[in-house]
Amino acid sequence: MFEKLREVWMIPELRQKILLTLGMLGIYRIGFQVPLPITNTAAVEALKSSSGGLGDMLQAVAVLSASPLSQVTIFGLGIMPYISASIIFQLLGSVYPPLEQLQKEGEAGRKKINEYTRYATVVICIVQSWFWVNTFVVGQGLVDPSFLTEGGDLQFGWKVTSVLTMTSGTVFLMWLGEQIDEYGIGNGISLLIMAGILASMPGAGVTLLESATIEIGGGGTKLGVENLVLLAFVFVAVIVGVVFITLGQRRIPMQSAKHVRGRRVFGGTRQYLPLKVNQAGVMPIIFASSLLMFPLIVVQQMAAIRWEEGGFLATFFGFLNDVYDRNSFLYNISYLVLIYFFCYFWTAITFNPKDMADNLKNFGSFIPGYRPGKRTADYLEKVMVRITYVGAGFLALVAIIPTLISSSLGVSFLVASFYGGTSLLIAVSVAFDLVQKIDSHLVMRNHQGLLE
Repeated sequence: MFEKLREVWMIPELRQKILLTLGMLGIYRIGFQVPLPITNTAAVEALKSSSGGLGDMLQAVAVLSASPLSQVTIFGLGIMPYISASIIFQLLGSVYPPLEQLQKEGEAGRKKINEYTRYATVVICIVQSWFWVNTFVVGQGLVDPSFLTEGGDLQFGWKVTSVLTMTSGTVFLMWLGEQIDEYGIGNGISLLIMAGILASMPGAGVTLLESATIEIGGGGTKLGVENLVLLAFVFVAVIVGVVFITLGQRRIPMQSAKHVRGRRVFGGTRQYLPLKVNQAGVMPIIFASSLLMFPLIVVQQMAAIRWEEGGFLATFFGFLNDVYDRNSFLYNISYLVLIYFFCYFWTAITFNPKDMADNLKNFGSFIPGYRPGKRTADYLEKVMVRITYVGAGFLALVAIIPTLISSSLGVSFLVASFYGGTSLLIAVSVAFDLVQKIDSHLVMRNHQGLLE
């Protein structure tokens, strides 16, 4: 392994790409430590240790935004607005004919869609940052008193300044990701998200060690040695499972037709059409957790209001708070059902069996036993429905593991989130993509790949 890493470092072009990528990630890590001028540092530090609905929401959204939302910084919105805009245009591309036509125009169409995505990102940033400053920063008392008016509201000029600063921060992160795509190695946006996930690992490790003891069986609320061994085993087992499913494929046998050019016969070879088991990737978990997050926060906030003792509203919201808790049966069942739904939904958007069948027909290839055209498309759709069921089941299992570990062993949800869920899937997927791109550079220069 060390010899392979040395070969990677000895290639000048690859070394330059890696150093540039690390430099860009370093700029990102420095930037989100810079707070907004209006921030009350003491209030922000107190918010970090908060638990409950707001704390859970900030922790869950921080994974996707590549920035801890509890810290009111210039990168406070993270990269989530750009991801939201990308998802919107990808969804519109399947239902809006002009965008669908742009997607089929190749590189020129892709550049035009990227331009529209950037414009949409700026609009989303302005709306989200205005909402964030007014409802969260001001509402939670995170503003320094010197920036407040006599009525306790933030001065309008500083509101506009904060909104423009946070919007500029997200646009700068978007630019960083594009620079990594063009001049660095790997997918820039994915690497930013992965860097945010890995940056929270030391804090999670410290939290785990503080709640553990070297005694067998533990002491009080402390975790024993056997629990630490169990957690280590589960961590390795989940990573192995994620790797297995991420790389899992259903290979459809495919035959290419023979054709004669002069005295030579071309084609007639037997190949495979790979269909990924986890075609939807991490998107179902993102959609499901985002959809359940809003009602969860609303119920918890409504239950915290001091209603009339013994009244209907107090009883009703207390009941909903108990039933719809993150560790409750109803919440987790809803979570699993939504993951299955979004797995099939996202696969239906990203996988078009008709287009794939038409492409096979145009290139003179066919699946043995099935006529080109509709019969081939129906067969591909039937196979994808079956393997998607397996992929959705695995995603549901991985998504529910953090809740099971947190409730059964009593560890914090921050520690348990590294044993499954969105963060682990993103980290493994991005790591594999990065290794494959490094491998392509090595193979192109007649070197042995890292995975060989």
